[in-house]
Amino acid sequence: MAPPWVQELHFPHLRIPITIDHMVPVMPSGPTPTAPGQSLYLSNLDDLVGARVFTPTVYFYASDNWRPVMKTLRDALASVLVPYYPLSGRLRETNNGKLEVFFGQDQGALMVEAHSEMSLSDLGDLKVPNPAWSPLIFRFPNEEPYKVLDMPLVIAQVTLFSCGGFSLGLRICHCIVDGLGAMQFLSSWAATAKAGTLITNPKPCWDRDFFRPRDPPLVKFPHIEFMRIEDGSSLTMSLWQTKAVQKCYRISHEFQAWLKTLAQPEDDMSNVTCSTFDAMAAHIWRSWVKALDVKPLNYELRLTFSVNARQKPKNPPLKEGFYGNVVCLACVKSTVRKLVYGRFPDTARLVREARLGISEEYLRSTVDYVEVDRPRRLEFGGKLTITQWTRFSIYDSADFGWGRPMYAGPIDLTPTPQVCVFLPEAEADPSGTMLVCICLPESATKSFTDLLSLAETGEQSAS
Repeated sequence: MAPPWVQELHFPHLRIPITIDHMVPVMPSGPTPTAPGQSLYLSNLDDLVGARVFTPTVYFYASDNWRPVMKTLRDALASVLVPYYPLSGRLRETNNGKLEVFFGQDQGALMVEAHSEMSLSDLGDLKVPNPAWSPLIFRFPNEEPYKVLDMPLVIAQVTLFSCGGFSLGLRICHCIVDGLGAMQFLSSWAATAKAGTLITNPKPCWDRDFFRPRDPPLVKFPHIEFMRIEDGSSLTMSLWQTKAVQKCYRISHEFQAWLKTLAQPEDDMSNVTCSTFDAMAAHIWRSWVKALDVKPLNYELRLTFSVNARQKPKNPPLKEGFYGNVVCLACVKSTVRKLVYGRFPDTARLVREARLGISEEYLRSTVDYVEVDRPRRLEFGGKLTITQWTRFSIYDSADFGWGRPMYAGPIDLTPTPQVCVFLPEAEADPSGTMLVCICLPESATKSFTDLLSLAETGEQSAS
């Protein structure tokens, strides 16, 4: 019997007791072009309020006793922090609340060594992200949510398990790197650990001045992605006042292809086809809103997603090796009524138009908008945000010499339950399969599963 096109994945509810053995700062192992008291400019793309977070990820590796894990990773990190020296600094606010990197005494990255009496096999299916893995990612006692000021910009926890395997829990500040930049840094760190000598390919490029605002700023778009909206719908209340649960689904390549076919407009003469992302994002947004039974029907909801804009600048182009933030937040608006009762291709078209609307001018306009009216808070009103990790080579980037990780990626979405993540499958040859992780109230999970898999009314439920 063929496996289902959409498969709900389950993870065990467990407790992972760990003991922290050592905490050591990691300084660059050689000279860097900065000195205490100096600072570095961050662009307005780095300083978006949505980037003022740490991105937590975890990586699991099987038993291997022939190399000392902590020393190998620490020595390689010290080497990589020479070319990636900004990651050894700290963030501080300057005029108008803008962030910069500054350098002082006794900074550096932080590495934490811990151990657990459990074995990796006690953790259940390591291919399904589990919020119970949170102890494997270090947080300071009483650390405030979203704190980034005066924090180490790289925090790595190595947890050794009784079976000889280990996990690497990693937090990297989003203000310094976007997703592709993080993969570039991780790949260099891993290759250096594996080879025993510094490897940087490509050579890292800081150059945040590339995205200086224009003088005077020129905002050419309304930038609804930053607009504050008082949430008059039941959506946010149902997610934040009821404890949301994390659900994870394996989506086959065949289902994605079929959904893409259903999303193609019948009467569009532009010959611009809908992408797999357009179809998946539209389908998940519609299914989520339907499952949550959002009211009132005339309320306008938003879908946002990041678009990689690295190839948008043309004259001059962005330098190879740039690892800062070069993403724009695309935004789609629709009433609840149109999402619930409208045609699926129409929603997919809105997603496609928002994605294709990200241009070099939109990128520059974003920089200037933030300069004129710097957003101060994260806006969750009536919104779902989709983050696409499937384009990251996270598994291939994280071979530190112990082979590909058994799992690589985020673990817990419940602190921000209006975020949905598309993840690559852990297998070396996943055949285009992806994992979708999303949060809902327990009462809405059955309905969402049926809607997502098109089980309610068959093929017509997507149309």
